[in-house]
Amino acid sequence: MNTLELLPVGRRVAYWRGRRKLSQQVFADRLGKSKSWVDKVERGVRSLDKVSTLQDVAAVLRIDTVVLLGRDAQPAAVAERVEGVERVGEVLSAYEIALCRPAVRRVLLPADRLARQVEHAWIMFEHARYPQVIALVLDLLAGAQRVHADDPGWGRPLLVEAYRVTASLLVKLGEADLGWLAADRAMATATGDPMVVAAATVQLGQVLRATGRARAAMSATLAAAYRIAPPDPDDGTPPELSLCGTLLVQAALAAARHGDDQATADLIDEAAGMAARVGDGHDHHRTAFGPTAVDLARAAAALELGNAHDAVAWHEKTTTQDTWRWLPAEHRAAHLIDAARAYLQTDDPISAGRTLIDADRTAPAEVRQRPAGREVLAQVARDPMLRPRSSNSPPPSA
Repeated sequence: MNTLELLPVGRRVAYWRGRRKLSQQVFADRLGKSKSWVDKVERGVRSLDKVSTLQDVAAVLRIDTVVLLGRDAQPAAVAERVEGVERVGEVLSAYEIALCRPAVRRVLLPADRLARQVEHAWIMFEHARYPQVIALVLDLLAGAQRVHADDPGWGRPLLVEAYRVTASLLVKLGEADLGWLAADRAMATATGDPMVVAAATVQLGQVLRATGRARAAMSATLAAAYRIAPPDPDDGTPPELSLCGTLLVQAALAAARHGDDQATADLIDEAAGMAARVGDGHDHHRTAFGPTAVDLARAAAALELGNAHDAVAWHEKTTTQDTWRWLPAEHRAAHLIDAARAYLQTDDPISAGRTLIDADRTAPAEVRQRPAGREVLAQVARDPMLRPRSSNSPPPSA
């Protein structure tokens, strides 16, 4: 076996970077990352567990992704599309209103019922009932577009919310490109109302991060946050502070993806100040923003920055608080998947497995239908410590 194949992925990155005569700084610039990020990857402090990042690294190094991975287990295969996603894409790609085409093959709901259905779609999303949300948004999108065309003033926030929940759903299901279309439609529809634009920018930030555009995500979310930020935080209303704080959290996560430790810490601390004024147990603008959500964001940011031990510490501290249970099931299960990844990176597959079981109990779709959940599940299942052993097999430490 080639000796290079026995090296960890980070060491192989360093090897091929040297072969291409690239300094860490030049390599980082071509990736759109920081030099610190590259250094952590090469030292094995930060793992390369995202397929898109592996592909970007391989492209800059001018090698095949398989060469970069060597004998390591391949990333989990992309999960099959959840039934109905293609139909959501078809609805998003339709332009009946702009082209003055009559709606076909779909009964449009009255405006008041549409408003209730948008609320219902968000509730289903927060309970991670993703197939049900798909069924709902198919009617919502067409109906909300029609209402907006008939009465833009009343229909604008309704249509933006329909696009927002659709974008959130598509990002969850690994359909970031379609999610970008929904988020872009939300932004275009919201133009002219700073608060509605800010709400739409939450999903735009998620989509941009999911497609590897961390700097664009940070720029957009910061611009939207500071546009609505009250001059004096003490004068801000809970909905304003929740939306502004959530955008700061999104910007912090984008900064972490980019490898900027200082900006990440500063932005999360700023968000924490707003969260303290809002308190826990609220869901203004569908953000679930509060001190507990910010602490979970600290864990997610630490994981992005390659500080898995810090991520585990924040996880264990935050999930023992009563306020943890006040968050939506989707939010809690998504965090538990991140926590399982952190446990894997700290060589604790037993805790990773237990955390995934908790995630499955909280919101099964997060583990079974979300590609990120399936990927972590595959990593846990491959770990030798969790494989059944015969009675003659030595323990893992032997």
